[in-house]
Amino acid sequence: MNTLNLCENALSDYIKQAFTAAFGDAVADFSPRVQPATDPKFGDFQCNDSMQLAKTLHRPPRAIAETAVKAIPVPEMIEKIEVAGPGFINLTVSPNWLAGQIANLATAPHFGIPDIGQGRTVVIDYSSPNAAKQMHIGHIRSTVIGNALDRLYRATGFHVLADNHIGDWGTQFGILIEGYRNFLTEEQRGNLTVADLEQAYVSSYNRAKEDPEWMDTCRRELVKLQQGDAENRAIWKKFIDISIEEFNRMYRRLDVSFDLWRGESYYNDQLADVVETLKTCGLAEESDGAQIVRLEDEGLPVCLIQKSDGGFNYATTDIATVRSRVTEFSPYRIVYVTDERQQLHFKQFFTICRKIGLSTDPDQLVHVWFGLMRLPEGTFSTRQGNVIKLDDLLNEAVRRAREIIDSGNREMPESEKAELAEAIGIGAIKYADLSHDPQTLIVFTWEKAMALEGNSGPYLQYAYARICSLLDKYAEQVGTDPLKNRLLLDSPAEKALALKLTQFPAAVVRAAEAYKPSILADYLFTLAQNYSSFYQRSPILKSKPTVRDSRICLCAMTAAALSEGLHLLGIRTPSRI
Repeated sequence: MNTLNLCENALSDYIKQAFTAAFGDAVADFSPRVQPATDPKFGDFQCNDSMQLAKTLHRPPRAIAETAVKAIPVPEMIEKIEVAGPGFINLTVSPNWLAGQIANLATAPHFGIPDIGQGRTVVIDYSSPNAAKQMHIGHIRSTVIGNALDRLYRATGFHVLADNHIGDWGTQFGILIEGYRNFLTEEQRGNLTVADLEQAYVSSYNRAKEDPEWMDTCRRELVKLQQGDAENRAIWKKFIDISIEEFNRMYRRLDVSFDLWRGESYYNDQLADVVETLKTCGLAEESDGAQIVRLEDEGLPVCLIQKSDGGFNYATTDIATVRSRVTEFSPYRIVYVTDERQQLHFKQFFTICRKIGLSTDPDQLVHVWFGLMRLPEGTFSTRQGNVIKLDDLLNEAVRRAREIIDSGNREMPESEKAELAEAIGIGAIKYADLSHDPQTLIVFTWEKAMALEGNSGPYLQYAYARICSLLDKYAEQVGTDPLKNRLLLDSPAEKALALKLTQFPAAVVRAAEAYKPSILADYLFTLAQNYSSFYQRSPILKSKPTVRDSRICLCAMTAAALSEGLHLLGIRTPSRI
């Protein structure tokens, strides 16, 4: 299946054939572009490319368009074709042909999403919290955007490896080990939590700022850890296990999972060899006892790869990570999802990776950066310092969703209300993020996120649930599979909804290729609006049987597209709200 919209693809092929028949080799390199009409009165689609050929063919654009549309017979898929204005070709597709196209979509796996990946491997590096710290609002965008890309790439046929590259190594662990031993009670050490680890770190860090001897002790404990001291390694392993257990609790709430958990420590033994490789390639040079790579020719500042004290930094670890992934997985692409503040870092180590041959394709290493998410002052009251814990954010979303549920459905069982509140509340948080272009800064407001009208997660979930309710009533009355019904598409509203449904596979592909889940979110919102317009203008269950069956089929197809699309955004679709 082509990655273009089904209708646009077929119509573009026809227009290409018409221009070739009319003008031959003079338009051999011409690739016409058919797009949805700007106004329904002009038809369903239009092609404006005759204007581009005026200079090449030395003819007026309108004459070019008129000659082309007369050059070959009009195919059955086109109900009407006309030339308007200075040379616009307006196309109206046949309802019968359109009905066949979306019927094929409805029976195709995943509502027709094409297999463009063909099993190629994509590594997606996202979320990446620091061990021994609680996840906070700063982790939500990488986690949510990364997981949506993970789902989009799997849906389009790629073999995806989701890697959670957690921060589990470095200077902070010497400070933390001393804090664990000296600032936690025996009971806390026996029932250790991530909150306890945060407390221990803060206490030890504050002590180190005031007491140089304390900091020296922390450094010695770090060296012992790095050299494999059994006791320190066991303590460190305990920190990591507890952190991952806590992270997974959060990920379960977010419906996120990973194939790999390879933190910084996984690559620690490879760092010295990375530096030697850079020296051998003539890239690394000494500067004041440190090892650096000069990148001035690429318009980038110097990149530090080994400190004067022999320690390594993030660039060294990330180069080792790329080398390991390339060697083990031969990935088509490695995608990193982090905030905008890390753009320079990624430009630097991507450039170094290309210089040493780890990446020969300029598109193999991809940094998907995003703007930060902020809350307006006073919107959310549970604060610890300037950091909002992710748990608190999700709990508040669920609490607000529960208020909506309680106000509208008092007969629902308690367990179902609790599950529904999780689905709506967390779906609202996700959609509030994913409905924006990743590179925008988001000012999050509860009012917009939880709205049952407008471009929000609850609105789309409610639209899906309303269709499910209608399908249940149809099942009670008729009992047949609505997707097997014959489509008629007799009214403009029916045809407009059908045309929108044909765009679903292309919206998924565009979202994946552009690394923008917002493209799919925009499509789903517009689809829900199209459905609402259709529903308001088209009686369904009370229509005569042939019309009723056709319209309920459109409803079922819309529900399928909404469910599939929201699943790709990591948002659940309850059938009852």
